[in-house]
Amino acid sequence: MPKTSTKKYLWTVGRRKCSSAVVKLFPKWSGNVIIKKWDKEYSLADYFWGHTYMIEDIMYPFSVIGPKFAKDFDAEIVVRWGWLMGQAEAIRLGFARWLVEMSEEYRKLLKPYGLLKRDPRIKERKKPWLKKARKSPQWSKR
Repeated sequence: MPKTSTKKYLWTVGRRKCSSAVVKLFPKWSGNVIIKKWDKEYSLADYFWGHTYMIEDIMYPFSVIGPKFAKDFDAEIVVRWGWLMGQAEAIRLGFARWLVEMSEEYRKLLKPYGLLKRDPRIKERKKPWLKKARKSPQWSKR
């Protein structure tokens, strides 16, 4: 049975491609970010295999507002489906939405950078009689 937290938190959901991330942020704590997947807990660097560009992409909403602000919270993130880059962008959208919930004035800072917009592109489905979504079998005259 998973541990339940007694701290008060705000949560938001971020999505990208097939990925979904539920971001729970606990204000005014120590700055720890924990990612949960399949009943295991990972740190941010361990989960993204040390890819610093993904970690910087995740923390980008905080760098827009102020880098000091990122150390003022604990985050517990539950990720589902998708792969690493989609999950990273889903977490980034969750962080940006949380910042807007905290203070509506952050919307003016984050919106010009496109941080509040969900990327709607998803994988196209495979059609009948085609090899993939759009790839058709090779045509032969005879």
